[in-house]
Amino acid sequence: MTLPTQLDDLLKLAAETGARLAPLATDTDAGRDNGHETYRVLRESGLLALLVPQEAGGAGLGFGDYWRVLAELARHNGAAALGFNMHHVVMGALADAGGTSLPPAAETFRAWMLDEVVNGRKLFASATSEAGRGAKLRGMQTRYRLSDDGTHYILSGKKSFVSLAGVADYFVVAAAADSAEDTGEVSHFVVAADDPGVSFDAVQHMSAMYGTSTAPMTLDEVPVPRSRLYLGVEGMSLFKVVREPHWMIAGYTGAYLGIAEALFQRTVDHVTASATRADSPVVQQELGRMAARLWAARALVHEAGDLVTAQRGSLEANAMVHAAKYVVGETGPQLAQDALRLCGSAAVSPGHPLERLIREVQFAHVMPAKPQECLEYLGKSAVGVNLYDARAFTW
Repeated sequence: MTLPTQLDDLLKLAAETGARLAPLATDTDAGRDNGHETYRVLRESGLLALLVPQEAGGAGLGFGDYWRVLAELARHNGAAALGFNMHHVVMGALADAGGTSLPPAAETFRAWMLDEVVNGRKLFASATSEAGRGAKLRGMQTRYRLSDDGTHYILSGKKSFVSLAGVADYFVVAAAADSAEDTGEVSHFVVAADDPGVSFDAVQHMSAMYGTSTAPMTLDEVPVPRSRLYLGVEGMSLFKVVREPHWMIAGYTGAYLGIAEALFQRTVDHVTASATRADSPVVQQELGRMAARLWAARALVHEAGDLVTAQRGSLEANAMVHAAKYVVGETGPQLAQDALRLCGSAAVSPGHPLERLIREVQFAHVMPAKPQECLEYLGKSAVGVNLYDARAFTW
């Protein structure tokens, strides 16, 4: 199918796709299925090419509009939206490279990866986090070296919390050179799920977001062709994150906004099922407080996303995406507490959509950047610290 390029059409497609994903959420959350059907639906939708440039067969969506589409999917199935975002964390950095003069090796790599998504319907994911250090690039324990014949890189290490395990076709793996000191210079490599030496442990049963199919990943002397070095450049990852942190620290912010919106709507639906409760001024004031919090978070997310589209890499855009991530992470749990007060036992009854949404919305705090990291970044920005200097912040 040909993917639309206008935002209204893409939002309509996201809503239609979300309607197919919504009935799958409960069983996957309860561990009664593995969630793979969710990603089959997403592949079929064509939405994996959202960020692919139009000339390469995609929608060519900017960061701000991507957040809008992601929020629409999350209103229907939050775990599916988070898994969907892991694909776009990878694709976004690739799309951002468009319009610049790239070396031949980088152009070849980019063309291959875009074709895999558009024509191959391939699903990509990111493998960065490691036990005890999260997604920070400094201190990376996964290592790579060049093979003796110079044709391959050899990767070894362990990754934790790798989403789309058993689902994605490729994983973009962060690793440091064997010979490197801890300078934070990290490279990324595209590792196929069936490459020799790649294995996954069992999918982790978490308190929420089981549908992201998250599991530890082991790389045991995995040979990766030199052509699968991300954009053909070693040691560029930290530089990229410092200059343009929006994908790594805030890509999924739109998903948590969508989950918060779904939580609010479910609360309204529950309240309005009783005319007596719906007519209560006290209940109306509580809903009003929820609405005000949600509108404020939505406005910040939209402004931050649009600023990245217009001024990618500017200090103001970088600060604003940190602010958006922080505010959404705070707003979701506040709405969850409001829903508990208004809906009572329905909000904590197993199997009730409200109960699942209340669990899911809390996970925004867990995802990088953590709340304290967002605040530190904003505080340093306020006092004039040079945030283009990698030493200014613990990445």
